[in-house]
This record gives sequence, structure tokens and C-alpha cells, in this order.
Amino acid sequence: MNKLISLSLALIFTPALWAGAPAPVAPGPGGAAAPAPPPPVITGVRIKDLAGVGGARFNQLTGYGLVFGLNNTGDKDPNYTTQAIANLLQRYGLKVDASKVKSKNVAAVMVTALIPPFAKSGTRIDIVVSALGDATTLTGGTLVQTPLIGGDNRVYAVAQGPVSNNSLAAAGNAANVTKNHPTAGQIVGGAIVEREIPVTMVRDNAIDLTLGEADFTVATRMASEINKHVIAKNRLIARATDGRTVRVEIPELYQGAPVDFIAQLEAIEVMPDLKARVVLNERMGTIVATAPVKVSSCAITQGNILVQITEAAQVSQPAAAATGANVATTTVPRTTVTVTEEGGPMRRLVPFRDMPSVQHVATSLNALGVSPRDMMAIFQALKQAGALQAELLIK
Repeated sequence: MNKLISLSLALIFTPALWAGAPAPVAPGPGGAAAPAPPPPVITGVRIKDLAGVGGARFNQLTGYGLVFGLNNTGDKDPNYTTQAIANLLQRYGLKVDASKVKSKNVAAVMVTALIPPFAKSGTRIDIVVSALGDATTLTGGTLVQTPLIGGDNRVYAVAQGPVSNNSLAAAGNAANVTKNHPTAGQIVGGAIVEREIPVTMVRDNAIDLTLGEADFTVATRMASEINKHVIAKNRLIARATDGRTVRVEIPELYQGAPVDFIAQLEAIEVMPDLKARVVLNERMGTIVATAPVKVSSCAITQGNILVQITEAAQVSQPAAAATGANVATTTVPRTTVTVTEEGGPMRRLVPFRDMPSVQHVATSLNALGVSPRDMMAIFQALKQAGALQAELLIK
């Protein structure tokens, strides 16, 4: 039996010696150096895409229901499922003892949904259905009428319909096959809104624009752009109250039509400001970096250590002349450990000059020919050395 253990090593140095060293450049066609990528063109973004109106928010709904029509893949007769079936039948005038109910074709589920702002009675919303018990799959089942309640224990919608999960589950005595996630699914438009949730957007003749991500720079720019486009008796109507909220006073002309005023505000464009950030997803092997990411002068060496562990059984035979009660053939474990250091051209120390943009960072690191997972180790070591001028998030 072989076991492989891969260890990544990254050494980062930031002496002044390397400050003037050129960064590696990826070769272009014919071996010539490829030109640096052009700077990105940043345009304004609509306020509609950066912020929402305060008070206009989604609300969570939940419910407990039953999915019928399963092909012997339902719950294995838990008390809450059989009791729910008995209660449902009693609503139709059938009195059944819960202890005598079989639930192999029925599954208890939790139903969740988000009701959007301004949803009117009769509006359809999507729902997610998740198995609560030990059902093996919800494929082919139908959710029966299930009330969905909010945080105040009031019913706001009713759900019902066939469950769709695009999954497959099959099992035999010694093997099983599963595609996607068979114990959860969704019903598009599976719930009907029965009760409207009131929305209050205007307070004291003003509205609040709430940024999707808090940023003092963007909030200040948004207030400035609004004041440039909307003039009301030579006074400023917008101001940033914090890093996420911009309060806008409604001009007298629009106080009777706040929706028209909000529509005009949403069309105003604001120059966004991104925070320098590098996101590493080790599970998926994904790296995402924003444009303001910078790396100071440094030098990098990167290599892998491959540890191979081999387990084998060795038979130990007693000597031919040996006698006694404790003399017998035994099996002795034998372990062989082999360590191999890899790295190729990255075994040497490679100097980097200042990299002022994410394009320079990507070009330089790609020229090293390292894998995404090795690049993650380099980013982490750069952050520890203080050379990465960005927030590092590891998922």
C-alpha cells in the first residue's frame, strides 16, 4: 500500500538587494518577450448595481412539509413523519393511528424560501426542499400544500408542487451510484404569496441607499455624484452617513413621486473603488485577485517535497533447528519511506521587482510555471513576509 504526501515549501526574502532586479516575463511567440498587458479601462457603475434602497429587503420563510410519491426511498418510519401523515389524513376526515402508518413512500422535509420586497398577493416565488429524516432521495416526489411562515410566526406563502433536483441514486448489495444531491431539490415558482409585507422606503422625506459592501470611498463618491446630478435650491441633498449608507433628501418636486426619483438616482454612474484582496479557495484550487493588488520587491523559491510511504508484509520463518511452544512463522510489517524533492527551475531563488498591479503579479507568477496550489503557498508566504499589499482571504 502506497501513501503519497505532498508538502509545499516557499521561501520569501525581501532585501534591498533585489529591489532593482527585473521581474520574470513570460515568453511570447518565437521566444520573444511578451509585452506587458495594457492597463484596465474602468468605467462608472450604476447606483442600481452598487446599492439598494433601505427598507426594500428580502425576508426568509420556512415550513415543514411532506413529499409524497417516492419509490420506496422515503423515511424509515420516524415518529415525526408518521405523525405528520396521520395529522394530514385527519384533515380529510380520516382518523388513523400514527403507529400503524408506513412512510417508505413519504419523506419529511423542510421548505425554505426568500420573499422579495414588493411581492404582492398571488406572486410566485421559488422554494428549496430538503430532506429532514433518513430518506435516500426526493427524486420524483411531490410536495403537498405547506404553509411558509416568517420570523413572526405568520403565514406569508403556501408551497406545493413536484420536486426537481436533477439527481440519480442507485444502490445494490455491494455498490452504489449517486449523481448530484438527491436529498434536496427545488420547485421553481413553487410557492404563492398570500400575505404582503409592507415596505417603508421614505422616512422624513429622505431615502437611504445601502451599499452591498461597506466602503467609505464609494459612499462618498456616490453622494458627490448625486449632488452633481440633482440640484435642489442650491443645496446638497446627499451625504454619506457611514461606510454603507448614503442618505438622500427627496426634492420638493418629487415628494409626491418618490419612485420616479429613485429611478433617476439608480441611473447615475459612480466610479467604484476596489479593495486590494486575494481570495484563495484551497478546496477548489481557485485564486481570485482584485486589480489594486501590489507586491513589493522580493525573491521567491518554490519546491515540492514528495513523501512516498510503502507498507508491505514480510514473513519471518524460524530456524530449521528451532523448537518450543513459541516458535512459529510470523508476519512482520515492513515500511519503506522515500523522499523526493521536486521543483525544476523554481529550485533557484528568483528575484522580483515591485509589481504595481494585478496584471504584473499574474504575468510574473505565470512565468515561473508553478501550479495553482503552489501559487497559493507563494501568496501566503508573500503575506507573511509583508510583501503582499492586499488582504488575503483563505476559504
